[in-house]
Amino acid sequence: MSQTAKHGPVPATAVVGLGQMGRGIARNLDAAGLLVAAHDLCQDAFAAAEFSARVCDGGAADLTTRADVVLFAVPSTVQIAELLEHVALRPGQIIVDLTTSDPNQSRDLSGRLAASAVGYLDSAMTGGAAGADAGTLTLMTGGSADDVARCRPVFDVIASRVFHMGGVGTGHAMKLVHNMILHSSFLATCEGLRLAEQAGLDPASAVEVLNAGNARSFVTEVRFPRDILSGTMNARSRIANLEKDLGLAVGFAARQDSSTPYGSLTHTLLAAALDAGHGDADFSWLFPLFGELSDKLEETQ
Repeated sequence: MSQTAKHGPVPATAVVGLGQMGRGIARNLDAAGLLVAAHDLCQDAFAAAEFSARVCDGGAADLTTRADVVLFAVPSTVQIAELLEHVALRPGQIIVDLTTSDPNQSRDLSGRLAASAVGYLDSAMTGGAAGADAGTLTLMTGGSADDVARCRPVFDVIASRVFHMGGVGTGHAMKLVHNMILHSSFLATCEGLRLAEQAGLDPASAVEVLNAGNARSFVTEVRFPRDILSGTMNARSRIANLEKDLGLAVGFAARQDSSTPYGSLTHTLLAAALDAGHGDADFSWLFPLFGELSDKLEETQ
């Protein structure tokens, strides 16, 4: 423990995964003096992050010897479990899983870590890469109240709001619900604005009207003006990531015997985008691609 903060002593912290989300998270922790180590499979990612001299890149072994709390911003819990098979963790350490993953995988990993007296939080995040850069993420966290309290000084740096949802798995469950609603809303907005275009309406003007009415949302207030109508086409996440999230959400819902007609349709449209070779495209391109995707859906019905 190296410092104190408004929620108590600050644990030495490491970050694994320096992509769109992890890079911003790690930089904020470094600026706050908390980051002692960071790592990414891409050898150039660490150098590109331009951390201070105190931060080392010694690989997984160094992360676990130097850090009390290790944050993982990687594709899923599966990758975390695979990496942790090759490192020696210390009793009392806490693994913070920032991924969007299946709650069953969260609980399985937590059980394995508990056998070595290592804590685990599934602390799914929303706010996008911009929120990671700004340190204003929202975290949906599952796990013990004691582990959440120990990590609060870290969370204070990377997030503006932290919701403790309950036991292990509840953070990831909430994130699947969140993303099913968010991505379905995004595609519904794409559909509506495509109709507006075909009716001769200016999409920018249509978005202004939506934001003045009850159809407004993050999608209309931020996503379309900033990332799409501006011509930037950079929402900083791939279509494949959205398809993965919706696949997890639909599978999770099926295990709860919960019907998800809208979520399933959203997943079908996203899967069509992957089938058409668009998986690596930024998901802002789903708006201009929407006509192609909806035509493919109609062909299969």
